[in-house]
Amino acid sequence: MSFSNDMDDEYEKLFRRLNPPRVVIDNEACKNATVIRVDSANKHGKLLEVVQVLTDLNLIITKAYVSSDGGWFMDVFNVTDQDGNKVTDEAILDYITKSLGTEPCFTSSKRSFGVKQSMDHTAIELTGSDRPGLLSEVSAVLAHLKCNVLNAEVWTHNMRAAAVMQVTDDETGSAITDPEKLSKIKELLCNLLKGSNKYRGARTVVSHGVTHTERRLHQMMFADRDYERANNDVLDEKQRPNVSVVNWYEKDYSVITIRSKDRPKLLFDTVCTLTDMEYVVFHANIDAEGPEAHQEYYIKHIDGSPVKSEAERQRIIQCLEAAIERRVSEGLKLELCTTDRIGLLSDVTRIFRENSLTVTRAEVTTRAGKAVNTFYVSDASGYPVDAKTIDSIRQAIGQTILKVKGSPEELKPVSQESPTRFLFGGLFKSRSFVNFGSVKSYS
Repeated sequence: MSFSNDMDDEYEKLFRRLNPPRVVIDNEACKNATVIRVDSANKHGKLLEVVQVLTDLNLIITKAYVSSDGGWFMDVFNVTDQDGNKVTDEAILDYITKSLGTEPCFTSSKRSFGVKQSMDHTAIELTGSDRPGLLSEVSAVLAHLKCNVLNAEVWTHNMRAAAVMQVTDDETGSAITDPEKLSKIKELLCNLLKGSNKYRGARTVVSHGVTHTERRLHQMMFADRDYERANNDVLDEKQRPNVSVVNWYEKDYSVITIRSKDRPKLLFDTVCTLTDMEYVVFHANIDAEGPEAHQEYYIKHIDGSPVKSEAERQRIIQCLEAAIERRVSEGLKLELCTTDRIGLLSDVTRIFRENSLTVTRAEVTTRAGKAVNTFYVSDASGYPVDAKTIDSIRQAIGQTILKVKGSPEELKPVSQESPTRFLFGGLFKSRSFVNFGSVKSYS
């Protein structure tokens, strides 16, 4: 058996060497987008690797066509920059060609799935129950232990929270190497995340690894089963994605159709989840040129079978809904830019908590000694954020340091407050039920 597997691996490597990836970038074929074509030998996760490269460059994918039958992968992407223009920057175009067209880089599992070692910082992964003041408490613990937060991304969904943080030892400015200190960090943070929830666990991982943050957050929340809903979970139909799964028996595919409001990185989030669930995309058609995005996938499980049961169908629907909802940035966008220092994140999130604001998502970065942080906040009661509250917060933090990026309509006075305040808020509640049938034919 081992000899057979080794032969298969060697044959696959030989096939890839004889058929290297081919990348063609065309700025003439479409009047309003850059067209990128990728042809290569196929393997599980290939689509995710390509989408990740384009997404990490902050490119907007307006259309995509995927075909991977017969062991060959053929993709066409229509992309634009953030302003809706064609991509003309030669450095970016060259990076795309080299990243997608160089076999060792393109097929390396480290790009999407692996962990590379780094002594520049310590990586902390957190998952647990959402509760009032959690982000503030986590930040306070790290500040107390003299850990400086260089970068962090925090997602919340369905009363669960996940975060990936990169921290350094304040004394050395590099990764934390003291075993006792590492053990203390893990112990204190794990206790914080457990809270009073006796039914759902918490997880804290401390390492010197480097991985793709957003990819990892999807994996963490999927493993944490944030897609599971309470029986009384009800959400307006207009606020949740429409996901359907049917079997096309003539071709032995399962067909997934998703309709939702378009937003950046939507395709990446969907493909991440399908990959994590071990489904292979054989064909796909993506259209996101308008305010609504339409995604259609023809899939089989990695074992070659289509969806086999109603329970499996429902799980796919729930997981894809969760993938789309995790990154939804509801609320007012606040941007903070100031000189970085230890305890900065702790101080800012404490002020948010004291003013009854819910943080639904957070992005923390450090660039050349400057902290550039983005927070999406809403009033804990569910009402629009009170303008007076924002003024008070900006006075406490600094008018020039904290800026409001949301629309003025999102700032309105509120007449009442809720006694429940979630700092790791993000309460998305959705459920989608679609009849499980068969598709007889496609025109």
